[in-house]
Amino acid sequence: MSEELKKLKDDHKDFRGESLDNPPSSPFELFSTWFDAAVKNQELESNAMCVSTVGQTGMPSSRIVYLKELRNEEFVYYTNYSSQKGTELALNPNASILFFWPKMQRQIRISGMTSKISAEESDAYFSSRPRESQLGAWASHQSELLENSEELKTRVAMLNAKYPEEVPRPPHWGGYALIPIEIEFWQGQPSRLHDRLVYSLMENTWRQTRKNP
Repeated sequence: MSEELKKLKDDHKDFRGESLDNPPSSPFELFSTWFDAAVKNQELESNAMCVSTVGQTGMPSSRIVYLKELRNEEFVYYTNYSSQKGTELALNPNASILFFWPKMQRQIRISGMTSKISAEESDAYFSSRPRESQLGAWASHQSELLENSEELKTRVAMLNAKYPEEVPRPPHWGGYALIPIEIEFWQGQPSRLHDRLVYSLMENTWRQTRKNP
């Protein structure tokens, strides 16, 4: 075991976050406020979020993706539909996403149901991506076994020759929208007495509750 791992038991940090008193009635208003603050405070990769899905065996899996849009009270991101997360979402559309902003000692956990966005929306976003990313979306058989890195480079070279100008969107690549039913805002507080504010969707109305830290 490394020396740094051995030190973890003695690593005791305290928190000094702002309180979550007088929150707005809409979780999306609070999310927007917190997200803007994360960008202003130069949190690293403010739009990075951990997406967790559940496979056929019941085993959860998580990975980091980028939030690309919050629209119609839905959280939108893009990926390979044939990847592990895409395969799992096809079987079980329920998912959770988590934002973590350590500078501000904040987390946001969002649970809900995921669905594919329209092909037109996916086309529009794909066309805005750098050419290298577009080719990569075709070249990567995401989550499948790869013999070596040269195999991937060869595919990219072949695709670059195949599409000398415009690169079309692969049919297996596009956007998902997570429609939330619960959003929890976590704010670090002194003595581990953290604020946990939960918005739950009940009969088309967002209800607020609080949880013990």
